[in-house]
Amino acid sequence: MVVDVRIGIFLFDDVEELDWVGPWEVFGVWARRWPDDEVEVLSLARSTRPVRCANGLRALPDRSWDAVDTLDVLVYPGGQGTRRQLADDELFAWLHKRHDSGTLMASVCTGALVYAAAGLLRDRPATTHWRSLDLLAELDPSIAVRGGERFVDDGDVVTSAGVSAGIDMALHLLGRLSSRERAAEVRRHLQYDPTPVG
Repeated sequence: MVVDVRIGIFLFDDVEELDWVGPWEVFGVWARRWPDDEVEVLSLARSTRPVRCANGLRALPDRSWDAVDTLDVLVYPGGQGTRRQLADDELFAWLHKRHDSGTLMASVCTGALVYAAAGLLRDRPATTHWRSLDLLAELDPSIAVRGGERFVDDGDVVTSAGVSAGIDMALHLLGRLSSRERAAEVRRHLQYDPTPVG
């Protein structure tokens, strides 16, 4: 199969389940129900060993980060596991390599903290989970923190707030990568029609 769009979703221990499964569902439905769009969605991690998520779900990454050559989109989810990554120079170098190669960098929830610590959000608007907005600003005071937004699209870097906001962001990205019509079709298939409350 010729792949037109390759989307990678990064996994790590203590990743929040819905932070990655939500976008996976959006992009996975797109890939499988509309195969002519030539979309590939894969999970990746440092290795292919099982990952234990924040609430106990175990996931098996499709590929190690060394086995992935090109990515059009990288989705970096959040969860308590991100706290251990805020001084990980090896990870930061890998993220910069992805960004420098033209990958669209997306984050869900506290995945934005990792991007901030890596310097990828310098002088950019960004958001994260509401409980981590202050930490986002501490990690890089140059960030224009936007706490009231579900997601913030700054071109080659897109950040979203917590958990379900990642689904909103994924549908937005689908619209960017394909069309608003396709995004609407996927949303209808998922029967995703949120009515956020305070």
